[in-house]
Amino acid sequence: MRDALDEYDRALEHMPARIVIHKSSYFRDSERAGFLRALDEKGIRSKDFVAITDTDIRLFGDSDYPPKRGTMLTISETEGVLYTRGTVDFYKTYPGMYVPNPLKITAYEQDSSLESLFDEILGLTKMNWNNTQMDGRLPITLECARKIGDIMKYVDPTEKPQVSYSFYM
Repeated sequence: MRDALDEYDRALEHMPARIVIHKSSYFRDSERAGFLRALDEKGIRSKDFVAITDTDIRLFGDSDYPPKRGTMLTISETEGVLYTRGTVDFYKTYPGMYVPNPLKITAYEQDSSLESLFDEILGLTKMNWNNTQMDGRLPITLECARKIGDIMKYVDPTEKPQVSYSFYM
């Protein structure tokens, strides 16, 4: 985290006002403590640590189609279910081939409301411009990380990886 923040500061000559970490698995206590320590050292007070995972919870729509894209179910103040794929009013149908699976959203450190985190995640599912689909199941933060991970497995351990995102496009 410190290295990433240092790189951000070098590139933009200031620290971010807020940090959001999306993770495809749950946060361990030791991870959270390390992230919080690094953020505190850099003076960043606004943060959201969010786990985005699969769930067995399914909702039913009020028609023959699946629930609408953006449907949210709040389970608690820190946990909920979000449909990032689903029926789209503009099309008056569900544009997918298979029944959509919602995402379970769990906030571990939370300075934003769960609803605003849902809204951000939903917006980030529309940012994969290398795709003809109008939305994706996962936010671009996780999609991009997975693709970079696929590339990084071929980088020799002695090589210093490229920092610029354009290198991985």
